[in-house]
Amino acid sequence: MLQNTFCHIPGIGSKTERDLWSAGCRSWRAITDGKRLPLSPGKAELLQRGVRESTAHLAGGNCDYFYQHLASNQHWRMFPDFEHSVAYVDIETTGLGGPRDYITTIVLYDGRSIRHYVHGDNLADFAGDIARYRLLVTYNGKTFDVPFIRGDLGAPMDQAHIDLRYVLGSLGYRGGLKGCERQLGLGRNELAGVDGYFAVLLWRDFRRRGNERALETLLAYNVLDVVNLATLMPLAYNMKIRQTPFAHSHKLPVPAPPPLPFTPDRDTIERIKREHGW
Repeated sequence: MLQNTFCHIPGIGSKTERDLWSAGCRSWRAITDGKRLPLSPGKAELLQRGVRESTAHLAGGNCDYFYQHLASNQHWRMFPDFEHSVAYVDIETTGLGGPRDYITTIVLYDGRSIRHYVHGDNLADFAGDIARYRLLVTYNGKTFDVPFIRGDLGAPMDQAHIDLRYVLGSLGYRGGLKGCERQLGLGRNELAGVDGYFAVLLWRDFRRRGNERALETLLAYNVLDVVNLATLMPLAYNMKIRQTPFAHSHKLPVPAPPPLPFTPDRDTIERIKREHGW
């Protein structure tokens, strides 16, 4: 979609972009091939210069260039060109960010491998691992996960960032990650009754009782959050391109979810529910 995008070029807005598409100028190649442009000479020169610059940045893998130049509601367009360097990220914490709250687990998925990080074990490794990626995909990460990681681990987390909370919200899907999943037909099986607060209880159970099954259940929950992001991202992208002339030519396949490395423990879940009167 990036190579059909013009609205990131200074002086070229979304209306001009639509006019270009309607006139058959639907790609950067059409501009550089000398196709007649429905623009004034000055604006045509701006467009041609911007396309040459964009082509060079894309060839160099410069995701930040497009992140800085695109309006935030158009960041979804970057996804296919940088999918090879995407990190889906989600954290679990002891609370919402009070002075004593801290990260308990983090899961990072890049479409190939799943990495997990646990407080008191390997959490510090996350900062070095995440620095290898150019694009983050989260749900509500701009407001919660990324600031929390910066504060707790000191990781810069300065990559380009697509927050699916806002992409899905623009499509009418709201109600948190779990709500969006339900509306889009994603199920959670044994973890259907587990939410962010329950994740806090799982961590407490692990720390107070030494219950490794509670930690495994917490990690299973955290992993499922991240793996589902990898399903929601192409689903959201495909819905967004329906609003463009590229609905069929640019549709992305939705990947099959990977095997999950952790299994939730039903006995632990039911016991914690009983202890809290659920």
